Amino acid sequence: MTQFPTPPDPKEFYEQVWDIARQIPRGRIASYKQIAKLIPLPAGVDGETYLEFGALWVSGAMAASPSDVPWQRVVNSKGEISERDGVEAKRHVLLLEEEGVVFGVRGRIDLKRYGWSGKLK
Repeated sequence: MTQFPTPPDPKEFYEQVWDIARQIPRGRIASYKQIAKLIPLPAGVDGETYLEFGALWVSGAMAASPSDVPWQRVVNSKGEISERDGVEAKRHVLLLEEEGVVFGVRGRIDLKRYGWSGKLK
């Protein structure tokens, strides 16, 4: 399998990710993997490679998102915050709690309760 640290056309891919993230309603969350599945396979990338790297690329897009993208509404597939920085993780939690999202005792979000349907406009 070829290693792809970034998508072949990061600008185009990131724009697609941000467009999808902007559609996640307040109080709902999506996973990096869920968003990756909503994006067509990038040119030059086979399905197996995309399955391996798509969620990681979405994570990179969210880390680089402009201020109008509700980045806090995207979490990992376990319903957890994936931040490396403790301060940023606390900010992530606070923003979601302000939207009414409740974290369980293990710090996870119930994806069945708060998960976004993924229906695009």
